[in-house]
Parts: sequence; C-alpha cells; structure tokens
Amino acid sequence: MTVVVFLGSLLGCIFLGIPVAFSLLLCGLALMLQLNMVDFQIMAQNLITGADSFPLLAIPFFVLAGELMNAGGISKRIVDLPLKLVGHKQGGLGYVAIIASVLMASLSGSAAADTAALGMVLLPMMKRAGYEPGDSAGLIATGGIIAPIIPPSIPFIIFGVASGVSISKLFLAGIAPGILMGVALGFVWWWKSRGVQLAMTEKASKQEIWHSVKEGAWALLLPVIIVGGFRSGMFTPTEAGAVAAMYALVVALFVYREMKIGDLFEVLYAAAETTAIVMLLVAASAVSAFLITIAEVPLMVVEIMQPLVDSPTLLMLAIMLFIMVVGMVMDLTPTVLILVPVLMPLIKDAGINPVYFGVVFILNCSIGLITPPVGNVLNVITGVSRLPFEACVRGVLPYLAAMLSLLLLLTIFPSLILVPLKWIS
Repeated sequence: MTVVVFLGSLLGCIFLGIPVAFSLLLCGLALMLQLNMVDFQIMAQNLITGADSFPLLAIPFFVLAGELMNAGGISKRIVDLPLKLVGHKQGGLGYVAIIASVLMASLSGSAAADTAALGMVLLPMMKRAGYEPGDSAGLIATGGIIAPIIPPSIPFIIFGVASGVSISKLFLAGIAPGILMGVALGFVWWWKSRGVQLAMTEKASKQEIWHSVKEGAWALLLPVIIVGGFRSGMFTPTEAGAVAAMYALVVALFVYREMKIGDLFEVLYAAAETTAIVMLLVAASAVSAFLITIAEVPLMVVEIMQPLVDSPTLLMLAIMLFIMVVGMVMDLTPTVLILVPVLMPLIKDAGINPVYFGVVFILNCSIGLITPPVGNVLNVITGVSRLPFEACVRGVLPYLAAMLSLLLLLTIFPSLILVPLKWIS
C-alpha cells in the first residue's frame, strides 16, 4: 500500500502539471498521512538538510562557468576549431557538431545549455549547406546528452550526493563512455551521409588552423585543469567548480574580451535561476527520500527484485529497462533524486560496483532527455531550430538507436567503464 501511495501521489501530481519539486513535497505529505506521522517540522528540517551539502556547492559554480563560457565567446571558439579541421570533408559539419559536443561537454556539464549553444551556431550553417534540417537537429540534440557523462557533470554531482558515491570517481569514470558516445554518433553520421552530396566549406590553410588552435587553447585548457586536478588530488569537485568559474570569468573578460563587466549581472542572474531550480528539487527530494526510507520502500523493492540479485547482469538489464520507461516521462534530475535512494541498497546487495552503476544510470537518464514525449533536450532543439516537434523526433531516432545500443553494451560489459577508470585513476 505504501508503494501505491508513493507512486500514485507523485505521478498524479506530475500529470496534473504541478512542478516536480512541489510534487515531491506533496508526495512526502501523502506518505506522512499513510504512516500517520504528519509533522511539518520534519519536512522543514529535511528541506534544509537536503540543500545543506558541501558537494552541492559545485552545482552553482559549474552552472556559472557554463553561462560565462557562452557569454564570453568560449563556446564559439570551441566550434571554430573542429570547423577548420574537418569542415571541408564530406558531411563535415556533422563531424564538427559531434567533436564540438564532446568538447563542450567537458566545459559545462549541462545538456540543455550545450544543445542550445551548438544549435544556435551550427544549425544555420548546416541549413545553408543543404543538410536536412530534422537530421541536423537530431544530431545536435543527441550530441548534447554527452554533457551529463563527461566531467564536469552536474548529474554526477547530484547522483554522488544522493548515493554517497565518490563524485571524483564518477567524473573520471564518465570520460571513456562519453568518448564512446561521440564515436557512436560519428559512425551513424558517416552511415547516413555517405553518397549524399552536401556543400562543404573551403579547406582551411595551416595558418588558419594554427590561429584557431591558439584562439581555442584557452578554452581547451579548462578540461585539462579540471581532470588533472581530480587525478592528482589537487582539488575536490566543489573546488573544481570554483576554479572553472573563475577561469571562465578571467578568459571571458581579459583574454577574449567579448564580455563586459556590465554583462555580469545578466550572467549571474541566469546562473542563479538555474541553480535555484536544481537546488529546490534536491531539497524537496530529501523529504521524500527520508520518508520512503522510514516506510521501508527500498526494502520492498529489494524483496521484489531479490530473485535477480544472484545474476547482476539480469538485474542491471531489469533496472535499466525500468529507468528507461521512467525517463520517458520524467526529467533527469528528479529521476536521479527519486530512484537512487530506492535502488542503491539493491545494487549493494548484488555486489555491483556503485561507480559503474552511477555511470550507466546517468547515461540512461540522459537518453531520456531526447526521448518523447517529455525529453527536455528535444524541446530545446525544437525551440532553437524552429522545426515541428515531430520533425525533431524523426531526426533524433537513428542517433537514439545508437545510444540505446551503447547503453546495452555498457550494461552487459561493465569492463568498458571499469577498465578505463582503473587506468585513468
């Protein structure tokens, strides 16, 4: 009965159009009524405790860094470098989109922000070159979901806080799968663009390439600093966020000089707005997480899936299928905050590596961002491209199939994540 109350109240509120954060609070209230322990002081305490976390400080820093990069011309230079290198090849702008997606992912950690930034720059160029608009939009949208996997990843921070798993290890474990996502997209794009005559940009001279390298060097240095800092133990993810924000500010103001001091208010406002949304979700989820623990919902889930505990691969496949269905109707952050406290006891019981689980969990949730009907990134690319929603859905389908295939491979073969992690660490 408790599980029915939990799911019924939560999903009912979401389908009624109530914002997810308030749906979580109402779900907590419903659980309190079910458990006959209504106490608003408990709700208030858990709201405060949920947001009062040092690792969560990394979120506003990385969000601010992403906003500074977009406003300061860093994103534009990230696109320019692959454009000079491969723009002249057959289907070159598609490869530019993929390379730029991987590079942008290593800077911002936000799928929606990366998709919007790349879409604004590349979609007009691809349209002028004769690329099919829906296909271009689908490629850029799918490239955008690499951002939650390659560090610095905001969803990894949230997962780490919700599960107690090392955020630094999650960051390092995400590098190889993120690159594999880019490779998978490159293969699909090659398959689709072969034999199709598309306009190509002029081949850049060595001087132009060198100029782009010099211009983009400041931007490309940031992921090196962040990953190097983790690997060496020089700073924590929270400190890395502060370093990234300060670095982006200095580069935007004094190196590229595309941002003025007067622009800072708008940038800070946008970062604060995004941070407030995420933090309210995190705080509200702490109430539900506390109550589902009191109600022993995790134990119930463990009992239901107990027959699969002795077969970790089958268990992972069942969990991934469940997350996939949830991800089709719920955004990434609430999915992490709601399901992680429920599933982690089961993962520990089955002896599954929690870092590996975190990576495939976030990858699965990221795929949900381009899956109709709710896909957040799908809605972003629809707005940026000004195409009908149906056209963007059709355009994203081949790349969605590639991402699902990669998810299946990573689920069946954990070594694809754990071996590179061991080498990087």
